[in-house]
Amino acid sequence: MIPIQFSAEVTKARAEGLPLVALESTIITHGMPYPQNVETATQVEQDVREAGATPATMAVLEGTLHVGLEAQTLETLGQAKNVAKVSRADIAACIATGGTGATTVAATMIAARIAGIEVFATGGIGGVHKGAETSFDISADLLELAQTPVSVVAAGAKAILDVPKTLEVMETQGVPVISYGQDAFPAFWSAQSDLRGPLRMDSAAEIARAHAMRRAMDLPGGQLIANPIPSDAEIPAEVLAPVISQAQDEADRQGITGKNVTPFLLQRIFELTEGRSLVANIALVRNNARLAAEIARELNVIAR
Repeated sequence: MIPIQFSAEVTKARAEGLPLVALESTIITHGMPYPQNVETATQVEQDVREAGATPATMAVLEGTLHVGLEAQTLETLGQAKNVAKVSRADIAACIATGGTGATTVAATMIAARIAGIEVFATGGIGGVHKGAETSFDISADLLELAQTPVSVVAAGAKAILDVPKTLEVMETQGVPVISYGQDAFPAFWSAQSDLRGPLRMDSAAEIARAHAMRRAMDLPGGQLIANPIPSDAEIPAEVLAPVISQAQDEADRQGITGKNVTPFLLQRIFELTEGRSLVANIALVRNNARLAAEIARELNVIAR
C-alpha cells in the first residue's frame, strides 16, 4: 500500500467528479526564498481555482504522499530546511524511509498518475543539459513524459538547457510536443525561439481530445504542452543568451553537476538579471496553471 493523503479540497473534488490539476512542490522548497515561495504557490493554486479546476500540490511529508496541501502544511513546507528534491529514482525510497521530499516534474507526474490526475502545470521541464554528449546529463523528466500518461503544461524546456537536443530526445521517445497558439517552440523566459514546435494546437479542447485519444489508443506516456510566456512578462532571448552563458561557465568552473546544476544556474541568472528572471518565472507558471485548468475542464467534459 502507498501511504497517501488527500487534502480536504482534493477529497471533495474527487467525490464530486470535478477537474483537478497537479502542481509540483520544488517551486516551494527550491525555487525561491520564503515568504515569496509560499505566496507564489498560493497564487498559482488560486489561478487554477479561478480557471475552474481544483489544485493538487504534490509533496512527500514524513513518508506520506500528499495530494493537495492544506494552507498550514504549505506554509510549513515553505520554511522547511534540507528538503529532498525527489524524482523517479528516489521518490519510493523517500516514502519508504519516512522522508520528506519536494516533487520534481517527473515525481509530480508519478504522483498525479497514482492520484488519477491527468493534467499537470509547471514552469519548465528539465531536459538535455549543454555538454550532455560527454556528461550524459539528461533529465528524468523526458523519460517520464514517454511513459506516464499525464499532460504537462510548461513554457517549454528551461532556457539553460540544450533545447534542440531536448526536442530530439522527446521525438525519439514518442512524446507529443504541442506548441500552444503559435508555430514556434517557446523558449521559457522568451515566447519565441528559432525552433519550430512539432505540433500546434490553438485550444484547450483540441489538447484534451488529443490526450483522450492517446488514452483510447492505449499509447504510453503523456503530452508536453508548450505554452508561451505572456508577452508583457518575457525577457528577449538576445538579452538572456550572454547571461545564461556566463552562469554556465561559472557552474563548469566550480564543478557543479547533476541535480545541483539547475538550481545553481537559476540562482545566478536571477542575480545577473537583478530579479527579472524570477518575475518572468512567476508569470509563466501562473499562465501555465490557467491553461492546465482549462484542459482539465475539457477532459472532464469528454469523460462525461
